[in-house]
Amino acid sequence: MAFNLKGRSLLTLKTFSAEEIAFLLDLSRQVKRERRAGNRQQRFLGLTLALLFEKRSTRTRCAFETAFGEEGGHPVFLSSADIQLGAKESIEDTARVLGRMFDAIQFRGFSHDTVEKLAEYSGVPVYNGLTDRFHPTQALADLLTVEEVFGSLRGRKLVFVGDGRNNVAASLCIGSVKTGLDCTIVAPQQLQPAAELMSYCHDIAGQSGARLEVTADITAGVKGADVIYTDVWISMGEEEKQKERLDLLRSYQVDGAMMAKTGKDSTIFMHCLPAVKSNEVSFEVIESAASRVWDQAENRKHTIKALILATL
Repeated sequence: MAFNLKGRSLLTLKTFSAEEIAFLLDLSRQVKRERRAGNRQQRFLGLTLALLFEKRSTRTRCAFETAFGEEGGHPVFLSSADIQLGAKESIEDTARVLGRMFDAIQFRGFSHDTVEKLAEYSGVPVYNGLTDRFHPTQALADLLTVEEVFGSLRGRKLVFVGDGRNNVAASLCIGSVKTGLDCTIVAPQQLQPAAELMSYCHDIAGQSGARLEVTADITAGVKGADVIYTDVWISMGEEEKQKERLDLLRSYQVDGAMMAKTGKDSTIFMHCLPAVKSNEVSFEVIESAASRVWDQAENRKHTIKALILATL
């Protein structure tokens, strides 16, 4: 079933229904099949995309540039060293200028308020490529990856292990409960998700039938997991907290022993990358046959192309 998402921004998956997310995943599979078959389209011919980056990136930048460019569009990379975003010019004014020159805007940076202002003042679709609160384009790629492996999301169990407060964990929680994917956050008490987010996700889970749990107990949390997912322990901009995080999370490393605790031979490992091998994940796990991290990375491109197709 098709949905009319033209003109919509993606700042967080909160604003997309379960049916709209399912539509984007279906469209992602379509464009992935086209790419694999060598079926080259030019659906973005004559369109322009502003790529605003306060934070460095490999997958997000490459996914947006290749997804837009191979369809004939013109992506323009703009770092904080290139424009006056929030410096000599207000975010609101920058948004109004870019909205007159570009068909859409991607933002990857620090404050979620920035991407909200870009969407409010630009008048064009704005895509959140990562902020301090959410990483929705990553979650779309993750949901597609899980669906590809298991055939469906509903009734499967995804367990996020590590820093449960971060933007990836937040977006996974929202995307999971909306699509019926059971979600467990396994994290020390100090790094568990905010109560406000959990309240929102519990309400959604009550409607979708998904199970949602937060625990510090590794053994109980990972039991029965179809997916074990982790992320870096020290996010960009939090380098001064390295010792504190290592002390808190050392026992939460995803290794062979943790994978065995699921009780399933079919459990897969996922990581949004970049990974610090020997911190949040052991070398043996990320390089094992259970690892789907390279599929996730590729799926960033296909889900982003589908998102732009649907909204432009």
